[in-house]
Amino acid sequence: MRKGFTLIELMIVVAIIGILAAIAIPNFLAMQLRAKRSELPTNLDAIRTAEKAYHAEWDAFTSAADTPAALPGRSQVDFTGGGYVSFENLGWVADGKVRGLYNTTQSNATSAAADDFTSIGVADVDGDSANSQYNCNRAEKSNMVTSNNVY
Repeated sequence: MRKGFTLIELMIVVAIIGILAAIAIPNFLAMQLRAKRSELPTNLDAIRTAEKAYHAEWDAFTSAADTPAALPGRSQVDFTGGGYVSFENLGWVADGKVRGLYNTTQSNATSAAADDFTSIGVADVDGDSANSQYNCNRAEKSNMVTSNNVY
């Protein structure tokens, strides 16, 4: 008797490995994109904390324009340009390079919600021009505005 695998057995094993790879690779890629996008809620919650601390000291919220000046896309960029100085005055700047664009807006003093702010984080980590967005304000931590499969 000969020991070993027949050609059919080897073809079945290769087919099973191919099916498993076809399932695993897209899931792995989606997981990578979710990990890159996870920068947004973390930074927005930090901006929210800084806004609340700023309000405790100055009895007002502050605004900061889009920073960095343009949406980074798939690559990371330095957190500079745009409203960087305003973020610095707020007491928060990103630690290193970022994949998202951030801004915060003080509520209009004539509106009913004058004592509030809205911070927005936007990213396009997969480079498909469909931006994922998170928002936060005084009352709510960051929450995703776009659907979960937008990266």
